[in-house]
Amino acid sequence: MKRPLLKNLLAVASVIAVIAVVANGCSTPDASGTADAAQAVYVAPGTYDEFYAFMSGGYSGQLTVMGLPSGRLLKTVAVFSQFPENGYGYSEETKPMLQTTYGFIPWDDAHHPQLSQTAGVPDGRWVFINGNNTPRVARVDLGSFETEEILEIPNSAGNHASPFITENSEYIVASTRFSVPIPQADISISEYKAQFKGTISFVRADRPGEMDVAFQIMMPGFDYDVSHAGKGPSHGWVFFSTYNTEQANTLLEVNASQADKDFVAAVNWQRGEACVAEGKARDFPGRYYHNHMNEARVGVSTVKEGVKVLFPEDCEGLVYFLPTPKSPHGVDVDPSGEYIVAGGKLATALPVHSFTKMKQAIADQAFESTVDGIPVIRYDAVIAAEVENIGLGPLHTEFDGKGNAYTTNFLSSEVTKWKLGTWEVVDRIPVYYSVGHLMIPGGDSRQPWGKYLVAMNKITKDRYLPTGPELAHSAQLIDISGDKMKLLLDFPTMGEPHYAQAIAADLVMGREVKFFQLQENGNPYAIRSEAEARVEREGGVVHVYMSSIRSHFKPDNIEGIQVGDEVHFHVTNLEQDWDVPHGFAITGANTSELLVMPGDTRTIVWKADRPGVYPFYCTDFCSALHQEMQGYLRVSPKGSNVPISFSTGGN
Repeated sequence: MKRPLLKNLLAVASVIAVIAVVANGCSTPDASGTADAAQAVYVAPGTYDEFYAFMSGGYSGQLTVMGLPSGRLLKTVAVFSQFPENGYGYSEETKPMLQTTYGFIPWDDAHHPQLSQTAGVPDGRWVFINGNNTPRVARVDLGSFETEEILEIPNSAGNHASPFITENSEYIVASTRFSVPIPQADISISEYKAQFKGTISFVRADRPGEMDVAFQIMMPGFDYDVSHAGKGPSHGWVFFSTYNTEQANTLLEVNASQADKDFVAAVNWQRGEACVAEGKARDFPGRYYHNHMNEARVGVSTVKEGVKVLFPEDCEGLVYFLPTPKSPHGVDVDPSGEYIVAGGKLATALPVHSFTKMKQAIADQAFESTVDGIPVIRYDAVIAAEVENIGLGPLHTEFDGKGNAYTTNFLSSEVTKWKLGTWEVVDRIPVYYSVGHLMIPGGDSRQPWGKYLVAMNKITKDRYLPTGPELAHSAQLIDISGDKMKLLLDFPTMGEPHYAQAIAADLVMGREVKFFQLQENGNPYAIRSEAEARVEREGGVVHVYMSSIRSHFKPDNIEGIQVGDEVHFHVTNLEQDWDVPHGFAITGANTSELLVMPGDTRTIVWKADRPGVYPFYCTDFCSALHQEMQGYLRVSPKGSNVPISFSTGGN
C-alpha cells in the first residue's frame, strides 16, 4: 500500500469516527430493545454470572476478573505490580515475586491473559499473563486466584507476543516486540539491521512451580506481535504476526509501513524439541529469575543462568514465513486448526492462510526467498482467501464454533461477522470507539461457547459519566447467539484491557479454595494458637508473632521497642471459616497494610524511627466489634532500659 492510500484510509476512518460519535450521542434507544438487553445481562441477587472473564490490566500491571453477562468487577489479581489492597509486593512473603535481574521491579505492563488448556479446550486450572516491559510471564492459580509463579524471560525486550498457550498447556510462548542486540551490548543504533535480533521463547507451562525456558529461537530483527498456537491438525505449530520487516529503527509509523507485505512466522515447536534433543541448540548466555510461592506460601527467588538457543539455519523445518498484508497485529487459528487469520492493520482485505496449503507448499518448496535461513513461502501457495469488505483496520479475530468468525476494525470502530469457507461478510455492528481486541468465551479454542462477544474499545468519549481527562476504557458486551449481533451492555474496565479470555464459571468454581488449613501452615513464622503468640528480640530486630481472630489481636499491647529497631509483624489469621480475612496496619508504615486470609500468615516490616505510642488495627471489617480490634506499640529512646513485654487482656 502506498502512503497516499494509507492517508486516505486514515481520513475516511476519522470521518466515520466523527459520524459514529454524533449519531450515538443523538440516538434514542428503542424501549423494548433496551428492556430486552437489560434482562439479558441481569444477574439476580444471590445468583452467579455464567462466565468468568479475565481481562488484562494493561499499565496497571494486574489482572482483573469480571463476571459475564453482568460486567461486574469481581476481583483484581495482583501480578506484576504492588497492590496495597492485600499487601502483595509489600509483605515479606510476596516481595520475592517481583525480583528480576534489574532488581525489585514493582510494576509492569500486563497484556494477554491465557487460560490453561487440555485438548485445546480451557480447563479452569490456571491463567497466564505477560509482563511486556520487564520481560516476564506469570501463572495465576484459579483455586486461590493468586499469582503463584513469575518467570523472567532472558534475551528479550518488549515481551508482547506472550504468553499464548499450546493446546495441552505444554508451552506458553514469549516473543520480542523490540529487537535488540542479543546478548545485550553497547552497539550504535544505526547498526540495527546488522546487529539487532529478535527471539521466540518456549516456556514449560504444565509443571506448577517449575516454569522455565525450554529453548529459544533466534529470529531476524523484526517486531513480533500477537501469536496463537495451532490445534488439531496444526497442533505442534505456533503462529506469530510480525511487522517492521523493513527493520526500521526510527519513525516507525512511516518507515515500518513501506513494504506491501510483512509476515506471519509459522514455528514448528515439535521440530524445535527434536533439534534440541539432537544437540543442535547452542548454549547461550542469559541470566534470569524464577520466582514462585512454595508449599509454605512463601515466595522464593532463584537465579538461573544460560539457555538453549536454536538458529533456524541449524534446524531445517523449524520456521517459515507466510507473507501477510500489511502491518499485521492479530494472528488467529480457527477451531478446526485449518485456517490462520492475520489482521493486517493497514490492509484493505483480511488474509486467511490454509494450514493444509502451507504443508503442501513446504513439501513442494514453493518459496520466494529466504531470510536469515528462514524460507518465505509464496503468498499464492499458502493463501486460502481474502475476506473483502471487512472494514478499516482489521485487528483481531475470534470464532463462535458455529462456522462464524468475528473481526475487530480499529479505524472504522466496528466488529464484522463473516463465514469460514465462503468468506462472506454476514453482519457488522458499530462499537464505541476504536475497538482493539475482542473476546468470545473459548473463542480461540477448539470448543468456543459462542454466546457472547466482548469488544475492548480503546477510546471511551461519551459512554460514561465524565471523570476528567482520564477515562475508564470501555468494554461492550454483544450477544452473538443469533444471526444478528446485538449490543447488550457497556461496562468500564480497569487499566487498559489489551486482551481477555473467559471460561464457564462451573469449570472454575469446583477448584475454589475457601480457606487455608491452619495445621498445614508451613510459614516459618506461623503460630497455630493464641498460646504461641510472643515477642522476641534478636539484636536490633524484633519479631512479633501475632494472632488475629474475631475480634482481637494477641498481643495487643507491646512495649520495649527502641528507636532504630526493625519490627517484623508476623500475623497469623487463626480463623477457619470462609470469607473472614483480617487486616493489619500500624501508624507510620512505609509499605502497606496486610490482608491475611484464614489460616495464612503474612509479614510486614516496620521501622521504629521516633519515640511514642503507635496504634495498630484491623483494616478489614470482620465482626460487630471490628472497631475494637486494635492495639498499641510503645517505642522508647535507643538504649533505654524498658524491657520487651507484651500482653492481651492482662496476660
